[in-house]
Amino acid sequence: MSYAQELEKTIKESVIPDIDESLDAIFEEIADNKEATEDAKEEIEELREFKADLQDVLDDILSGDIEEAECKELLDDIKEAQKNGEAEDFGFVEE
Repeated sequence: MSYAQELEKTIKESVIPDIDESLDAIFEEIADNKEATEDAKEEIEELREFKADLQDVLDDILSGDIEEAECKELLDDIKEAQKNGEAEDFGFVEE
């Protein structure tokens, strides 16, 4: 399996579901409290932006606009973040 294929699989089967789960938990908390805190609003926005970034990566994989070296680097970042229990940036840098 190429790094691009592995990255695509990891994003689709692990990272995006984790983001969706985090968003669901935030929305449940908001529903329970009947209002959204500023922190919750910020976290929702960050997760949505991150998910959009991941979709861009998936689009790049499908179109062949991403190199294997970059896929490997992103994959390594994701694995390291998951190992350390970090659910945030997975090595993505805002441009």
